Amino acid sequence: MIQFFRGAVSCVFLLLFCFVSPLHLVAAEGQEYIAIRKEGSGNIALVLDKLDAKGRKETNFAQSLDVTMRDGLDFTRLFSLISPPLNVKDNSDRKNIVINFPALTSVGAEVYAGGVVTMKSDMIILDMKVYEAAGSKLLMNKTYSGTEADLRSIGHAFCADIVQLLTGKRSVFGSRIVFVSNKTGFKEIYECEFDGYGVKPLTNSRSICMNPALSPDGKHLAYIDFISGRPTLYIRSLTGGRIAAVGKSAVSIDPGWRNNNEVAATLSFDGNQEIYLVNTDGTLSRRVTNSKSIDISPTFSPDGSKMAFVSSRNGLPQLFIQDLASGQVKRLTFSGRYNTQPSWSPVGDKIVYTTWEKGGEINIFTINADGSGLMQLTQKSGENKSPSWSPDGEMIVFTSNCQGKEKLYVMSSKGGNERLLLQVDGEQTQPSWSLFR
Repeated sequence: MIQFFRGAVSCVFLLLFCFVSPLHLVAAEGQEYIAIRKEGSGNIALVLDKLDAKGRKETNFAQSLDVTMRDGLDFTRLFSLISPPLNVKDNSDRKNIVINFPALTSVGAEVYAGGVVTMKSDMIILDMKVYEAAGSKLLMNKTYSGTEADLRSIGHAFCADIVQLLTGKRSVFGSRIVFVSNKTGFKEIYECEFDGYGVKPLTNSRSICMNPALSPDGKHLAYIDFISGRPTLYIRSLTGGRIAAVGKSAVSIDPGWRNNNEVAATLSFDGNQEIYLVNTDGTLSRRVTNSKSIDISPTFSPDGSKMAFVSSRNGLPQLFIQDLASGQVKRLTFSGRYNTQPSWSPVGDKIVYTTWEKGGEINIFTINADGSGLMQLTQKSGENKSPSWSPDGEMIVFTSNCQGKEKLYVMSSKGGNERLLLQVDGEQTQPSWSLFR
């Protein structure tokens, strides 16, 4: 039954402790968006029909869009994609295509999506309609357009809309992942799209770069670079190209964004590792922690009011949460010998982190922000670390050496459905998933 409603760390820690192409998106006049959320935990049964097209160019574009949309929706693991029955539609009259809704319900479909590709000058026009199968109700009627270079973006724009329509949640489409790779012999920072497509370098320092983190709006990249001979925090504007170096006289590690204007990092100005907030121009905003222990790996609640971090203040590294207004600190984790690399869910309810276990295994766990609900996500598969949430909180990207070399994998936020993200020479580590689209 479908329910309707309106609305739409790092290796340094071990040492210390030993956007989418522009598109024109046009909603049908007078269309109201209806979000649908399937009850229970099962996937939404969707028939994604092959696109109609007339003409060789249009047919080729339709085939490319079919693959892009199917692969994109399959990546989310939110849908059970059902092959359309042979008699799903009568398109003898192209201006009035008739959908066979009883045929859809007979194969278990809950939702049907189909459309047509046409061309106007050099613009590709994709008209998509989404129906509820049981009640034959039109849920969405939307037009997308762009050039041939925009095909992938056009397909993903539809994917983003149908995910929003049927789940009420923001999607991964349009988000990026930054990570470290040694494919050139040096540790440089790269980025790719949410599904591993379009890998490209962001740094070329021929040094050691690490701990990349994108600001929530995607306009700035914070990272650590050893080019000066010591780990230094750099904040790079991805729109203007300006680069600010922070604390050259101090050791810097583990940046984590509080909001679009402030990034937190561990700096050692007074000889002790403390967490500071830094502005995007490289100036210090304020000091956050104040203890004789090592405090690293800041990550923030979605509203920026609380910070989870790693500290040795009770002996071996554990996770703590600090209220930024009051300064009050409470311990979050009490099990596990070495708990590190926390990442706060964009939903706000959970924190994912890495645990170094007694037998040498490194695994990923989640815990509720109030300390309850401890859950192990990986096990018996080598070293699994550096977890980072997808923008919708449904998936986690992480590093694993389960097949030998360290590579990037994605899995469900509850564990399982693990799959290799991309195939790139060398090793890939320290992924960070952007929270913007």
